[in-house]
Amino acid sequence: MIRVVFFGTPKIALKSLEYLFNSDKTKVVGVVTQPDKPAGRGHKLTMSPIKEFALDHGLPVFQPKSIRKEPEIQEELRNLNPDFFVTFAFGQILSQEVLDIPKYETINLHASLLPKYRGANPIQRAIINGDAETGICTMITELGLDCGDVCQRLVIPISDDMNCEDLFNEISEKSPKLLEETLTGLTDGTIHPVPQCEDGVCMAKKLTKEETVIDWSKPAREIHNLVRGIYKFPSASFKYNDKIIKVMKTKVCDGTGKAGEFVEVCKNGIKVACGKDCLLLERIKPEGKGEMNARDWYNGLKK
Repeated sequence: MIRVVFFGTPKIALKSLEYLFNSDKTKVVGVVTQPDKPAGRGHKLTMSPIKEFALDHGLPVFQPKSIRKEPEIQEELRNLNPDFFVTFAFGQILSQEVLDIPKYETINLHASLLPKYRGANPIQRAIINGDAETGICTMITELGLDCGDVCQRLVIPISDDMNCEDLFNEISEKSPKLLEETLTGLTDGTIHPVPQCEDGVCMAKKLTKEETVIDWSKPAREIHNLVRGIYKFPSASFKYNDKIIKVMKTKVCDGTGKAGEFVEVCKNGIKVACGKDCLLLERIKPEGKGEMNARDWYNGLKK
């Protein structure tokens, strides 16, 4: 069996860990995840989903603050005699000393069709930019940012109403098998990694706070893509009566008017004029309140 140490932290990586743990082709011999972090109103230290699974299944867990600077953990990982390290949304940069530990390679699952969207936010950026498709790649990890040779790739269509949570779930579901196929293919020599074409490099830069604020002078389609791209993470918003209104679900529709003006209240929501066309606000989350139908919110303003 192929001996694997799995590096990951958020929920999106959990199904891949579960799959590799239960596979008859791989043996997970250890897990590396980020240190426990405060969460919720009480700021209680909370384990990552990856750590919870590892502890429940008796796997060794390592939680370095920075694995590059912790030779003791590196030595413990070396003693596990791994064939591969597998990284999926781990959250730390690995040093060459760490990459040299496994017998074969360190394999990373990246949520884009490389070389497009290297970096931190490939899922959100694909939707924000209105792409019709994205995908996942397994790649050989090198010191540069997502620049290693690609082992396998899988295309994932993006529908007009798909938001980033939907795409997270799609990637979570489709990643496990691709990872297993990559590990077995590299071991038996049936997969031959291919260098990335530098001509198509595109960076998925981190989202800024300013980008989350809706600019109604932009086309409705562009705003719709922003709403989908950062749905709950952290949500697109605008201000109304000095209150922040998060926008959860929208639809592009015909219409004209002054940008930012509520031009019509209809059965399905509120139609807002944009730089081009109108945007129908269907679901919103007003400051201090739960998510609701946009029309119900608007009608409540008049009481």
